[in-house]
Amino acid sequence: MSIGVLAHLVGKRPYHELAEKVASYGFDHVQLALWKAISDYDLSKVGTLSPGLVKDIYYEFQKRGVSISVLACYLHLFDRDVEKRKENVARFKELIKYASLFHTPIVACEVGKVQDGMGTDEDWKLLKASLLELIEEAEKWGVIIGVEPANEHLIGTARQLKYVIDEIPSSHLGVVLDPGNLLTAENFHEQDKIIKEAFQLLGDRIVASHAKDRIIDENGEIKTVRPGKGELNYPLYFKLLHDYKPHCEVILEATKPDEMVETKELLEAIRMRALSVK
Repeated sequence: MSIGVLAHLVGKRPYHELAEKVASYGFDHVQLALWKAISDYDLSKVGTLSPGLVKDIYYEFQKRGVSISVLACYLHLFDRDVEKRKENVARFKELIKYASLFHTPIVACEVGKVQDGMGTDEDWKLLKASLLELIEEAEKWGVIIGVEPANEHLIGTARQLKYVIDEIPSSHLGVVLDPGNLLTAENFHEQDKIIKEAFQLLGDRIVASHAKDRIIDENGEIKTVRPGKGELNYPLYFKLLHDYKPHCEVILEATKPDEMVETKELLEAIRMRALSVK
């Protein structure tokens, strides 16, 4: 288990500068969202990537000792606009196609937020159609699609993701777990139960994990803070992650550049203490 970072947290930059900056904070792996992190080209347009460009991006990270653990794809997969959804699926497929040249087996996503907190039968129908199309592509290229359940998204709970996994029985469908994304103001006091349930339902499918922290503010609302500065039960999280998925890579979120070294060291210390408990 090693601590990496979302590449775009150090700022959107030319990719050689991005790789250098990430390495300067001591990270040895990143989650890379191309169009959020790289400024050289408009990588949100389907067709911009080429084998040469991908290999050059990979090389800039590799020569600084940084691997690309996950390619991230922040796209709406059940958009009611047919053309927009087709475009989003095409962009996702392009990442799947080039994942091997980035030397990562994982293309990860949240599936898209729901309006008014409620998903409809039509939303689920469209999402399933998109996932089936993407999984067919992933199976061709030997790639895992890592779905991250996140509150306010159509797949917002561990149970909802387990339902999707049962509905789509492909070994190329995996889980990116972030316990912070499963917590709400309503269930925060039951966070240990929520975390344990997530591992019980999804533990065998976890391919990567995220680290943010959460608090309940003076108004009773849930807020995100940097890891180790909130009330998330990190010892429990890291112990279960080690038990279910030894050496699973952890990716830092919600952290400013000047906080990264301290936060990385803090999480590593929490991890070591958690693993020492028998």
